[in-house]
Amino acid sequence: MANSSATAHTGNHYLNHSKGLMSWLTTLDHKRIGVMYLFSVLTFFLMGGVFALLIRMELFKWGGHNLLEANTYNKLFTYHGAIMVFLVVIPSIPAALGNFILPLMLGAKDVAFPRLNLASYYIFMTGACFAVLALFMRGADTGWTFYTPYSIRTNTTVILVLFGAFIAGFSSILTGLNFIVTIHKLRAPGLTWDRLPLFCWALYATSIIQVLATPVLAITLALLCMERIFQIGIFDPKLGGDPVLFQHFFWFYSHPAVYIMILPAMGVISEVIPVFSRKPIFGYKAIAYSSFGIALIAFIVWGHHMFVSGQSEFANFIFSLLTMFVAVPTGVKTFSWLATMYRGSLHFNAPMLYALGFLELFTIGGLTGIFLATLAIDVHLTDTYFVVAHFHYVMVGGTLMGLMAGLHYWFPKMVGKMYPEKPALIAFWLIMIGFNITFFPQFILGAQGMPRRYWSYLPEFTLLNRISTVGSWLIGIGFFYTAHYLAKAMRKGEKAVANPWNALTLEWQTSSPPPHENFIETPVVTSWPYEYLPENTTMPVNA
Repeated sequence: MANSSATAHTGNHYLNHSKGLMSWLTTLDHKRIGVMYLFSVLTFFLMGGVFALLIRMELFKWGGHNLLEANTYNKLFTYHGAIMVFLVVIPSIPAALGNFILPLMLGAKDVAFPRLNLASYYIFMTGACFAVLALFMRGADTGWTFYTPYSIRTNTTVILVLFGAFIAGFSSILTGLNFIVTIHKLRAPGLTWDRLPLFCWALYATSIIQVLATPVLAITLALLCMERIFQIGIFDPKLGGDPVLFQHFFWFYSHPAVYIMILPAMGVISEVIPVFSRKPIFGYKAIAYSSFGIALIAFIVWGHHMFVSGQSEFANFIFSLLTMFVAVPTGVKTFSWLATMYRGSLHFNAPMLYALGFLELFTIGGLTGIFLATLAIDVHLTDTYFVVAHFHYVMVGGTLMGLMAGLHYWFPKMVGKMYPEKPALIAFWLIMIGFNITFFPQFILGAQGMPRRYWSYLPEFTLLNRISTVGSWLIGIGFFYTAHYLAKAMRKGEKAVANPWNALTLEWQTSSPPPHENFIETPVVTSWPYEYLPENTTMPVNA
């Protein structure tokens, strides 16, 4: 794909280019910034995961007794949701993997605005600190959606959490702007739009959503803070406001945010499946353009979150109909991935297994979304555990499976070491089995009428809740085991060659880990990155 002079073989790389803590804190290297994002996101993932385990422990109802007080449960629930959505799932792939991989895929030395990139990281961390600071004060108990009028009247530290989310939103906007300019202006010679790797297409569509939708959330949170501080009647009916207006504003951002989470994961899957199928991607243009179809539809279906809010029957009908159209571009991607694997030489290394896990979990999440898009069924299922299960299959199952696929796929490139294959496969099955045991029973609970977000429940829901809690333990064990073997691999793992997967995109044409400047010379792209994949190439299998 590129001339061989672009490959770096020296012992100097971005990890040892300069040493000391300050060299990391003041770096302009996109790779180091991506690594800092990754470790920050994983730290918040640990926090959010611990809160989730505590919630599930409470819902186990040991001998019918409560482990947590109701107010404590509400605060844990709020922080689990807020941290996982705003500090983990949304920034995980774009900010961490995207920052590291995008310039390498483009054959560039860095992103378009390196200083803005570093500023984006510190803006993100500043927002996160404000949100986490509220934990050590009175906390917040509104749920991660901050629905009014309760979020206006509660005496908890909601303003700190809102201010943190407000600040973190600017990081999302600036990162999206940086990626758009980088893709437009810094592509290597010969890397035309119809040769662009599909992960870049996914990040491009995601960045457009970030730039256009995030300001709506920022304005909404600012208005909510103003109403709490100055008692201005915007959303609180006691002050002459309209709480449904808050829902319109919030979901106008938050539904596109669903695709800020899932589109980058789809981009990862589009890179992994061809490599581990040893076949060119099927329907390249269809996958690329469908990302923009998903991004477009994301902006016009927010009302399906509000079928029982009192909006008109005609609006409900329109939003229900538009929601069904999401299945079209999503189905295009799924069909293309399956067609790529058809009659391929499949290699079931960890990245491929996580890609298949994405297909299974996301498909279940998507199919159950049809139930919620159907007006008559949604009336029964609204605010039940069916919605919780659907949300986690799409967002957590989809995005985290994509993150894990990408993390294992690019791990050799990022650290220059190979992860151990057998422990990775064990961890995958722990996470995959645990996920289904945790969330599939919640579909049944929701269909039976168990409300979500409740601290307690009727005795007939006990068995399925306990099964769900046991599944959460398996997920926790799987992720802790993953952290263990990846940390060990960074210290003692087998040294990785430049291209261990025999992939053809540009990031694999430089050394592992990459040098500070990415490439010795600017690479020149001479062929399509998915044009040829040798079918008989064996994949490395590490003990």
